[in-house]
Amino acid sequence: MDTQSTRLSLPSEPRTFGFYVDGAEVPAGGRDVFERNSPGHDVPVTRIPKCTPADLDDAVDAARRAFDDRRWSGLNGQARAAVLLRAGALIRERAEEIAYWETLENGKPISQARGEVAGCADMFDYASGLARSLHGDSFNNLGDGMFGLVTREPVGVVGIITPWNFPFLILCERVPYILASGCTIVVKPSEVTSATTLILAQILTEAGLPAGCMNVVTGSGSTIGQALIEHPRVDMLSFTGSTAVGRRVVEAAGKSNFKKLGLELGGKNPQIVFADADLEDAADGVAFGIAFNTGQCCVSGSRLIVERSVANEFAQMVQDKLAKAVVGDPLDEATQVGAITTDAQNRTIMDYIAKGQAEGARLICGGEALDMGRGQYIAPTIFGDVTPDMAIAREEIFGPVLTILPFDTVDEAISIANDTEYGLAASVWTKNIDKALMVTRRVQAGRFWVNCTLAGGPELPLGGFKQSGWGREAGIYGVEEYTQVKSVHIEIGKRTPWIA
Repeated sequence: MDTQSTRLSLPSEPRTFGFYVDGAEVPAGGRDVFERNSPGHDVPVTRIPKCTPADLDDAVDAARRAFDDRRWSGLNGQARAAVLLRAGALIRERAEEIAYWETLENGKPISQARGEVAGCADMFDYASGLARSLHGDSFNNLGDGMFGLVTREPVGVVGIITPWNFPFLILCERVPYILASGCTIVVKPSEVTSATTLILAQILTEAGLPAGCMNVVTGSGSTIGQALIEHPRVDMLSFTGSTAVGRRVVEAAGKSNFKKLGLELGGKNPQIVFADADLEDAADGVAFGIAFNTGQCCVSGSRLIVERSVANEFAQMVQDKLAKAVVGDPLDEATQVGAITTDAQNRTIMDYIAKGQAEGARLICGGEALDMGRGQYIAPTIFGDVTPDMAIAREEIFGPVLTILPFDTVDEAISIANDTEYGLAASVWTKNIDKALMVTRRVQAGRFWVNCTLAGGPELPLGGFKQSGWGREAGIYGVEEYTQVKSVHIEIGKRTPWIA
């Protein structure tokens, strides 16, 4: 580490990983290898195998054996909890390593990565308690001759497909809860951000998770990801990504074994700011909500819906906040806004900025690529004079681009907020509790924040309304999501004969 600038050093050479099957790392061998360049530095940082369909079959077979022989699902809650607690402790021990490789592959600031890793350890701690408290129900009201039980049983082998924007966080919003339910897992991480998923597999084995319960296959979404979606021996699939790809996941799952799906998809999330809000707090929250993770966040607050009487003043406050945000080297601890993760996403964001200007929106600030000498960076961007029909107001940009839409009444604010195919998240800023509760009830979103944004923890569930997805992750809901409900009727005493 450079102690003068508190900037971490780049690795001297790329780190080579294998993939992970049946409790052990499998070297790349003769397989093709994907070499990942750091988006913040343009240097190679990791080498990851391009797995084959046969590798995926091996991983699914390992998970299937591990589930069917009950080496994990047959354990009591205390035993599963002990493994999850140990995994949380090991994540904390390796937190700096995990954050470092997350930053190198993703481009997010190292300080942000560290915070996410700490939160991920908490997920395992919390899920350990859920492993012990998961339960069913009983019915003692069926008369003297019958007793009823409702049990929750693990769904089986679960496939997980994770995106590149939060490789470790999104993984840990799922894995500990899935394991708490008693299921086994096959993960396909994004090919550009696979390192920390493979590190988690190592950690779980060290924590005592039986072989075959956590497997990782690496490669492209079009080959390995698609094969995992369609695999007939996978009982459920958790997919996080765009709504467009989510539709294809639904179609593919329906054509295979009609597997159960959990989907966390796109968002075009409103930040509703009323004139009676603490505008300083709201401006800081809106700036954070659009610039965090360079806006590459499915729950980022990309639509600012602000009361007209303060719209101009508030836009200036947000602009002033963003002007002070430190954009730069992700390995510098002072950095708040890092690099754009992929070349394709960089082009997409710049194309939307050009489209917004072509549609007649007014560019208030930003709008340009930033030259840091190496890597790819985009200045946080604000558009005014936006109308609801513009592409920048309707489509998920997935970058640090904020659109401003004014309103005059509460009903109008709610109408604008709901005028989208998405329903993932929303925020409202007001000091009027009646108004806050009214908006919270009427805006269609699976996650809602009042006088805050992007807050969360392991206790509360995650998921969306409308075309933002199906199901819920995290919390007790995230364990129950990976179970099946079984009704059991137990007859007491001698049966009343049907045939005398």
